[in-house]
Amino acid sequence: MRLEGYDYSQEGRYFITICTQGRRCMFGEIIGDRVQLNDAGLVIESWWRKLADKFPIVQTDEYVVMPNHFHGIVNVGAAPCGRPTTRNESGQPHRVAPTLVDIVHWFKTMTTNKYIRGVKEGDWLPFRKKLWQRNYYEHVIRDEDELNHFR
Repeated sequence: MRLEGYDYSQEGRYFITICTQGRRCMFGEIIGDRVQLNDAGLVIESWWRKLADKFPIVQTDEYVVMPNHFHGIVNVGAAPCGRPTTRNESGQPHRVAPTLVDIVHWFKTMTTNKYIRGVKEGDWLPFRKKLWQRNYYEHVIRDEDELNHFR
């Protein structure tokens, strides 16, 4: 699924799709031609908006929460001034950046934890073993035409 040899921590835009386990509808329903998010869907949306708080070099772009999956565009940008760097094998400083895997893993972890609380405290649908499928789909956005297509 991943591009062999591609550095997913480098600057760039990525389109991602994450599906619920078994593609169960957990986040709302389609009414007419619109998605009506439930409380769980609104939580998914809120954690997407918090990505930049966790990862200062990440910006979120367009996204949509669907009843059984999530689509979003994430932009991994330049490190802000003062961000710590480490040294590579040759001793040269380089920027510390999360990989796309780090970003998606954090998002899935935070949303799953909040969803579990919603099950325990409210009337959210319980799930077996995992809220999200093990992997996710990603596409490296290479130019403005692709970006506009995914938007």
